[in-house]
Amino acid sequence: MDTFIQQIINGLVLGSMYALVARGYTMVYGIIGLINFAHGEVLMVGALTSWTIIGLMQDAMPGAPGYVILFIALIIACVVAAALNFVIEKVAYRPLRNSPKLAPLITAIGMSILLQTLAMIIWKPNYKPYPTLLPRTPIEIGGAVITPTQVLILAMTAVSLAILMYVVNYTKLGRAMRATAENPRVAALMGVKPDVVISATFLIGAILAAIAGVMWAANYGTVQHTMGFLPGLKAFTAAVFGGIGNLAGAVVGGILLGLIESLGAGYIGTLTGGVLGSHYSDIFAFIVLIIVLTLRPSGLLGERVADRA
Repeated sequence: MDTFIQQIINGLVLGSMYALVARGYTMVYGIIGLINFAHGEVLMVGALTSWTIIGLMQDAMPGAPGYVILFIALIIACVVAAALNFVIEKVAYRPLRNSPKLAPLITAIGMSILLQTLAMIIWKPNYKPYPTLLPRTPIEIGGAVITPTQVLILAMTAVSLAILMYVVNYTKLGRAMRATAENPRVAALMGVKPDVVISATFLIGAILAAIAGVMWAANYGTVQHTMGFLPGLKAFTAAVFGGIGNLAGAVVGGILLGLIESLGAGYIGTLTGGVLGSHYSDIFAFIVLIIVLTLRPSGLLGERVADRA
């Protein structure tokens, strides 16, 4: 039972990070029908930016509290990621908005590779240890443990989801997003500026990805220029799992995917008689994707066309 509870905790933490990134995928898809495959690299840039800022602040202010350094690094990482995603949308995606769907898809893949290469040049290809800034004393829950960093991850996911749902459902920007998602031409006739709405969507998605990147680095203790590829791919899987274009579906898909992956890693060795080990946990995301696309292509919650922003 202790192992089961521990795997549940690990799965919720992992799923929360997937959900943060998946919401960026699903918002962009809901507005313009584009899968931004460079989204994982925005996560990576956010994590590496925070690593740089933390190093500079530790040298400049050696006595500063860890949570203050982490908070400042997180804010700067969000700003850098938002600026990067704004430039990506304006330079790489906007000129192709009316092109066949294959063109922006290939551009997104190319942008992903380009960002990885630029990050490798700027930050070098080696793995870098991420400083531990929060207390290391674990919190016991029913025989299992959770770290303060993992508690922060769960809290950040819950708070960001609440803020995002409020923005989408109760603000002028949210109404504009829903109108643009339903019919951008009619929305433009009603005074909505689709270009502004799309840019704002990319900015919000980048902020969520940067938060996920910083939390990922703080939880696993390392950063590197390719670190965003697999989380980005799994977050896309989570978005499809929950129902691409549906915000609640992205959260449900991310949490469920994290739980499936964590429980699978914990018990696959026993279930297969030792043939497969925990290092095979990555296969669960793609097994889930195949099953979902085969049995329910619209995802668990489907895609609500009128509310898919």
